[in-house]
Amino acid sequence: DGAAAPMETGPQTGTPPCSPSSQQPAVKDDFQFILCERCRQESPDLKLLTCLHTLCLNCLSENKPIGQCPICRMAIPQASGIPDMDNVLFTNLQTRLNIYKKLSNSSGLSCSRCRSETAAVWCSECEEFLCTKCFEDHQWFFKKRSHEARRVEELRAESAHQFLEDTRKSYNLFCSSPGHADQGHISTIYCRKCEKPLCCSCALLDSQHAPFCDIRSETQRRQEELGTMSQELKQKRSSFEATYAALQDEAVRLEQVQQEMRELIRQRVEQLVRLIRQEEEELLGLVEAQQEQGRQEMVRELQHVEGVLRRMEAGERLVEKMGLYATEQEMMDMQPFIKDSLEQLQQLRPPVTGDQAQPGDLAECRARLQAL
Repeated sequence: DGAAAPMETGPQTGTPPCSPSSQQPAVKDDFQFILCERCRQESPDLKLLTCLHTLCLNCLSENKPIGQCPICRMAIPQASGIPDMDNVLFTNLQTRLNIYKKLSNSSGLSCSRCRSETAAVWCSECEEFLCTKCFEDHQWFFKKRSHEARRVEELRAESAHQFLEDTRKSYNLFCSSPGHADQGHISTIYCRKCEKPLCCSCALLDSQHAPFCDIRSETQRRQEELGTMSQELKQKRSSFEATYAALQDEAVRLEQVQQEMRELIRQRVEQLVRLIRQEEEELLGLVEAQQEQGRQEMVRELQHVEGVLRRMEAGERLVEKMGLYATEQEMMDMQPFIKDSLEQLQQLRPPVTGDQAQPGDLAECRARLQAL
């Protein structure tokens, strides 16, 4: 996975530290996607909506109107306006990026265990900074486990992207059987019948589970399924973009027709004396009334198509980030929810632009002008 092999002894001294100054990326700009899409702040309570936008709990609690996404206006199924699905991918990425920020911004990190010595190593499994002495104790205690530990100097020299890739843990799913997760039973088998991860013991002893496949194969299949759906949405998105552009042109045309009629009315009425100013106002009101219905329908269509485009953009972005950063646990938790949302998007069809409301008949207005 690109990470260094586990060190059996303490980190060697005398190795010149790598200079991170030339390799530090703009972390703040590269990872804006993990923030709440409304307040643009980090939050431990990120929720994933069915429209695939991500909002924090505070923004959802203050959202008006309740039950509607403030980004694309799609309805939120839950009556409280708070979705059930947590965006565990973005929340976990925030946690890992905060570790990277500590590495990048501090030259005097202290050991997470003794609290007194300077940290020299970071264990990705324990997620702790360790001094040389505590690292030796750690290696002895976990000598039968494959904990990977790396020097702090090496980690500081990496980019944020490389750090997230190296700390992307594999095979960290626990058995779904009651009590096994608490006992630390690692799951490497997936039961397609009950759609749950299992440890070897459950797979062998319980005859109800079948057929089986490898967890990695299942997560890869789910990722490929999301990728295929994302590609199909990209192709469909072009038709929605064309419809959106056509609706915009139609809205401009309706506005031009209305503006032209207003101008014509003003030119004719200005030729008359003040005694017919009242007639001018009546004519303007008549044009407004005839055009209002078509304009309102056009606004609703534009808002609908714009909301669908925003959902598609959010879906493509989320699938991309799942492929780059999601662990097996995050994939197992979030994939069914994302898949349902993408299937809903696939079922949508762009409205036919010729079906929009046409401007009202201006014959009566023209007849009254001719009479004047």
